[in-house]
Amino acid sequence: MKKTIGILGGMGPEATAYFFSLIIKQTAAAKDQDHIPILIYNNPRIPPRTDALLGKGPSPVRLLKEGAKKLERAGAHFIVMPCITAHAFLSPMRSAVKIPVLDIIEETAAWAKKKIPRLKRAGLVASTGTVKSGLFRDAFDRVGVKIVAPTDREQEKVMEAIFGPAGTKAGVTEGQPRRLLLSVAKRLIRRGAGAIIAGCTEVPLVLKDEDIPVPLIEPMRIAAERSIILAGYRVKK
Repeated sequence: MKKTIGILGGMGPEATAYFFSLIIKQTAAAKDQDHIPILIYNNPRIPPRTDALLGKGPSPVRLLKEGAKKLERAGAHFIVMPCITAHAFLSPMRSAVKIPVLDIIEETAAWAKKKIPRLKRAGLVASTGTVKSGLFRDAFDRVGVKIVAPTDREQEKVMEAIFGPAGTKAGVTEGQPRRLLLSVAKRLIRRGAGAIIAGCTEVPLVLKDEDIPVPLIEPMRIAAERSIILAGYRVKK
């Protein structure tokens, strides 16, 4: 059975557009009609997920549930969120709808175990909320991979690259964000990381696989491929 994908986006809008484009580019299609029906609910008013996790802002749960329900009513067969930090609120979201909500983090850990079987340590480049939530640490622990997290100073650089006035959330994908994220990734590699996890959906907008000497594990790309398969379509080879 062919299925319709529901994308709960807006966190942020550019990451949502990037995820949509990944699905299009990775779907084996020769014409328009070969592509997947996709519903996108892009709500940039969802409160910052990191602020909520750090006790500095309101919870995003109400609007996450609202968005999931809208996608369900519109006809989505399953939902995927191109926002890593929002997965800290996955459980209450899932309880609000009857359709499945994909867990990008679990999918990423399973992918790493299969594709990089000898991996023992992976560096995490993500928002402070995601790092402190332990989402990746727990998921990767279950597949035998230890997470190497940034130091406090390195984490400040990551947050500046993503949320700063000249960061990716502000639409900047060259210059400072790239320099900051690349410097943190290289430090994690020097501390033994055999791969780098692009643990925030904005990270792969500036950090690419060819930039570093170890594999870049990109949850967005992994989730796009998984979404294609779940929808009953083929991934482009």
